[in-house]
Amino acid sequence: MSESLKRDYQIGEEIGRGRFGTVYRCFSPVSGEYFACKSIEKKLLSDSIDKECLEKEAKIMQICSGNSNIVQILNVYEDDDYLHMVMELCDGNSDNGGGGADLYERIEKKRIFSESEACVSVMNPLMEAIAHCHRRGVAHRDIKPDNILFDARNRLKLADFGSADCFHEGGFMRGIVGTPYYVAPEVISGRDYTEKIDIWSAGVILYIMLSGIPPFYGDSATEIFEAVLRGNLRFPTRIFHSVSSSAKDLLRRMLCKDVSKRFTAEQVLRHPWITRGGETT
Repeated sequence: MSESLKRDYQIGEEIGRGRFGTVYRCFSPVSGEYFACKSIEKKLLSDSIDKECLEKEAKIMQICSGNSNIVQILNVYEDDDYLHMVMELCDGNSDNGGGGADLYERIEKKRIFSESEACVSVMNPLMEAIAHCHRRGVAHRDIKPDNILFDARNRLKLADFGSADCFHEGGFMRGIVGTPYYVAPEVISGRDYTEKIDIWSAGVILYIMLSGIPPFYGDSATEIFEAVLRGNLRFPTRIFHSVSSSAKDLLRRMLCKDVSKRFTAEQVLRHPWITRGGETT
């Protein structure tokens, strides 16, 4: 651990582990608050792309600061072996009525959300976070339930900007990023793409919350990618019989293969399903 980090924070127990490092709970004696410290071991970064992502993550999180639905970065410490990022602690759990620290856990427990809960608790704050990123010229590029956290007060926080990239208005990005069920078709096909890949991923999350199943399914990553590329969006009656036409309309606009017709984050926020809090009447 960096000596300067240990001077400022008391490092506690491990609360998470990823491909490149470990997340610890830490305590600031000055503020009396708990935070999360993400410690990334540099020797585990196997290639130049990994190293570039590491260098970008802290910078991009600082660019996207200032939104209450995005995990805030407080301090960055670096030594020869590690990069440490001190961030907001998101440890929502069943004790606060939320059912889990991230959306993946909550989907696993709940399976299907009511439209009002899906809208108010998840989609509205998530799209506010995505819209904020896009206004700052940042595409997250890995929107998925695992990266959507909840704090102790049950507030949604978009996290993990390790795959994020900056873009200029009207410009394009490239590179294979994302997670099979949630990745947009233009990414899989190897084409240049825009920030609207985040809208597709958020649309997949909404579909799963309302139905309990992914919109594009396969038994392997290859089969999933093939289903995503076909983009044959369906609403099986036996599953979607009680889902409102407004919700299905929004899903069609978010999960639109034609990128020029796919909604922007701002358009999603203005859609009646969002503005009315997911009400079905």
